[in-house]
Amino acid sequence: MAELNETAVYPTTIDEMLSPNSLTVLRRRYLLKDEEGNAVEEPSDMFRRVAENIASAEILFGGIEDDAARAAGDFYELMTSLEFLPNSPTLMNAGRELQQLSACFVLPVDDSMDSIFGAVRDTALIHKSGGGTGFSFSRLRPSGDQVRSTQGVSSGPVSFMRVFNQATEAVKQGGTRRGANMGVLRVDHPDILNFIRCKEDGDFSNFNISVALTEEFMDAVESGTSYALYNPRTKEVAGQMDAREVYELIVQMAWATGDPGIIFIDRMNRDNPTPLLGEIESTNPCGEQPLLPYEACNLGSVNLSRFVRRTDAGWDVDWDRLADVVHRGVHFLDNVIEVNQYPLEKIDQLARGNRKIGLGVMGWADMLIMMGIAYDSEEASALGEKVMGFIAAEARLASVKLAEARGVFPNFEGSIFDTEEGPRLRNATVTTIAPTGTLSIIANCSSGIEPLFAVSYVRTVMDNDRLIEVNPLFEDVAVKQGFYTRELMGLIAEHGTLHDVDAVPDEVRQVFVTAHDIAPEWHIRMQAAFQKSTDNAVSKTVNFGNDATAEDVRMVYDLAHQLGVKGVTIYRDGSKDNQVLTTGKSGQSAAEAQRHGEIEPRPRPNVTLGRTEKIQTGCGNLYITINSDEQGLCEVFTQMGKSGGCASSQSEALSRMISVSLRAGVDPQAILKHLRGIRCPSPAWAQGGKVLSCADAVGIAMEHYLEWVETGHASATVSKNSDELDNLSGACPECGSSLEHESGCAVCRACGYSKCA
Repeated sequence: MAELNETAVYPTTIDEMLSPNSLTVLRRRYLLKDEEGNAVEEPSDMFRRVAENIASAEILFGGIEDDAARAAGDFYELMTSLEFLPNSPTLMNAGRELQQLSACFVLPVDDSMDSIFGAVRDTALIHKSGGGTGFSFSRLRPSGDQVRSTQGVSSGPVSFMRVFNQATEAVKQGGTRRGANMGVLRVDHPDILNFIRCKEDGDFSNFNISVALTEEFMDAVESGTSYALYNPRTKEVAGQMDAREVYELIVQMAWATGDPGIIFIDRMNRDNPTPLLGEIESTNPCGEQPLLPYEACNLGSVNLSRFVRRTDAGWDVDWDRLADVVHRGVHFLDNVIEVNQYPLEKIDQLARGNRKIGLGVMGWADMLIMMGIAYDSEEASALGEKVMGFIAAEARLASVKLAEARGVFPNFEGSIFDTEEGPRLRNATVTTIAPTGTLSIIANCSSGIEPLFAVSYVRTVMDNDRLIEVNPLFEDVAVKQGFYTRELMGLIAEHGTLHDVDAVPDEVRQVFVTAHDIAPEWHIRMQAAFQKSTDNAVSKTVNFGNDATAEDVRMVYDLAHQLGVKGVTIYRDGSKDNQVLTTGKSGQSAAEAQRHGEIEPRPRPNVTLGRTEKIQTGCGNLYITINSDEQGLCEVFTQMGKSGGCASSQSEALSRMISVSLRAGVDPQAILKHLRGIRCPSPAWAQGGKVLSCADAVGIAMEHYLEWVETGHASATVSKNSDELDNLSGACPECGSSLEHESGCAVCRACGYSKCA
């Protein structure tokens, strides 16, 4: 790499520009650290490192060091203006030994042991390098199908997904990025019902899953007919299923657990720019990047909040400056492809052959607020369509200009652009709307095209101090209009929304809407507005309140298909904490049975046997007694040392609810999964591990009890405080603050933790 620091000029104001949250995220996740884990570079050093590394591609394209130096200065200014940021792996790894700069990959899984376990190996390498992976398991023969080589039967796609899930759990990615997977199965695969329900008991914590819906299937749903299932081994019809019943199950499971999402696979292949190279089967873990097997994408986002200007007619978009940043962003991302060190040779070949990039946006909600436009309005969706159409047109123009200097992408011949009228592009795709959870924290803007998640929220910092964080745009309006008080900000933080806060003027409440204030159909309408001009797909979460019904979810799925989006992810508030449990009656969910009054806990037996364990918590010593009868675990009692008071009463209430659940037939494993990882402000270290709360301690004791029942002895140590357990609660596994579910992912705006990024 060329040494560029002698001639490039770098302003240093970025270190003073960044918000406290931005600095926290950068220091924890992005800045270079020494062996003790201390940051040894400032944000300006990181941006300089990235700029020089990406600019060095100029020399590879025939430029001289002065060209690279000028590009480095330009890229540095582009990033430190916070008008554009590349995806996290580029910020983390550019100019360092790893040099893996891509966020997402798709790997093939063929119907053989060699392919399956080869994909597991490749997955581990990709996760270690900081990338996420997507797979289609649709090529695998169904469970019970013939295996000629062994005269046995296949265990099916879902069983092999467990192997990938466990491999991901074992790879910690150096403490900077957590492994994330997307699992896809076609709706016409014979094992589709098992796949749809595979996350109902909290399994597959390292997977997002999506069902690939075909147009044939959607036609059958609409007409109320059956559709054919196909054995991927024989390519022959393997049965028929009622399309509406399958669709209903997808809706019910999404309502109950947030999974599966849906992707419209035929639409994705309709827009596949290189169909001669194969079909698109899967996406990356957040659903926005359809890719061929062995393909990667390099992503970046334009911060729309930086492009609002005052004109004589009012507020408007600074179109000229936006065009300039789009062109520079495309140049940046094309350079990324050239200096990237891909984890596999096959990925390297296809990434360079297609040169796909994905330029997207963040700060969309901020732009609307600054322009005084309500997110849930026709005006907003019309502006979104206009903004994305402009970005797409300018990005293609930038790609054409690069092709004139550097050549079209190598696989251009035979692509959909290889016509007399088609544009001669440097990049097979140029636009994507990706999640920007941590990037938006760095840029101090709203995430992706999501609405605000909260106007004001409470952040817990050192010594358990609780600080009220207020959206800066809202704080500015509140001060200027004279209704700002710390008490009001605290009240809003408790509500999480302005909806019922009468002290805030109506016109302000209409503009500062949050994700849960917005009717679900407006989430989809906004996604569709941006999808019209996006080459790939749009990452967006449709947020529902806890009281939403399955019918509400179905309405969103129907509307998504009608409006032409390529995939949908929904999240109903609290659904991750309410996994579906089935009863013996026709496999109906426990929630459904409870609504009909059909579940009653069995009476407490007269005689029980068990054990008592003492665990140290932040509230004091907690004594936990767990008992069984002939039918299994049946009750839990807790006693809080000498402290008594609130902690004691809450623990008693918790143990009573656990006991009722156990005697109602709830699986103990399901209960302890929800208990483990729950955090309180006063964790404690005990028996070689961390006890996060009294609820966590009860979960630990249940783990030990079940081990004692099974083996005759129990562990004496605290264990398994992993991401998997943390993510079952609504708390960040790293700092304990609230997680936001947005753009198909879970993000903590306090510390920058992201499940997917």
